Amino acid sequence: MMINWSEFTPWASLFGGLLIGLAAALFILFNGRIAGISGVLGGLLRPKQGELGWRVAFLAGLLGAPLVYGLFATLPEARIEAGTGTLIIAGLLVGLGTRYGSGCTSGHGVCGLSRGSPRSLVATVSFMLAGFVTVYVVRHLMA
Repeated sequence: MMINWSEFTPWASLFGGLLIGLAAALFILFNGRIAGISGVLGGLLRPKQGELGWRVAFLAGLLGAPLVYGLFATLPEARIEAGTGTLIIAGLLVGLGTRYGSGCTSGHGVCGLSRGSPRSLVATVSFMLAGFVTVYVVRHLMA
């Protein structure tokens, strides 16, 4: 593994991580809910009374933030090196995994670990191990 030092942005990454942590803390403090994207999205499929507004606002902020950022700075280039079929299969696997794991990386990794949840620790370790194994298989065994 090599680090591309020209694209290494530790301060921007640190600032982004702090903002995510602050947003998650404020969300649970004022709304009493975990800021997990899969849960927010899943709740939109069959919203309970009084939940539609904050869920839509949460997603609007999530999608609108890069647009606002793009008004003041250049957005980083996104490179996707996978084909459409691979992306569809990967998306379905992530969706099934978050369903069976009762949450996604943001819910378990950011919010669950900060609350000391053992279930989130197991889920996050599982996510990371699956990612490590997948990268190793794709880059070293299938290349």
